[in-house]
Amino acid sequence: MRHRRKTVKLQRDKAHREAMLRNLAASLIEHRQITTTLAKAKALRPFAEKLVTLGKTNTLHSRRRALSLLGSNTLAQRSVKVLFDEIAPASADRQGGYCRIIKLGQRKSDSAPMAMIEWVDARTGAAADADDE
Repeated sequence: MRHRRKTVKLQRDKAHREAMLRNLAASLIEHRQITTTLAKAKALRPFAEKLVTLGKTNTLHSRRRALSLLGSNTLAQRSVKVLFDEIAPASADRQGGYCRIIKLGQRKSDSAPMAMIEWVDARTGAAADADDE
């Protein structure tokens, strides 16, 4: 029985699953929205929302914790900076639900259900440029 077991395994071992979630989260932070399968988007949402919760405190300790969750490569360091400087302040008054998942239908090749995951409060580059003018 699966009582109290919330981890979705996604048919991967632990190291592969953690690496995939790190890469998806870094891409979500960098691009503000990503398109992936529905199962991966549902697995990514709690991981990404915990990162935003860390970003709202904006202390050295929380930056180091976020860096340890995202990894120690240059993409992760850039992502932590963007997370703490742009995404978390935009969600400062929100108590949760920082991500939105939009279902896109099925992929042509293998009929996998696809979804787009994006930040609720962070504005995208094109929308931000249009509002500033």
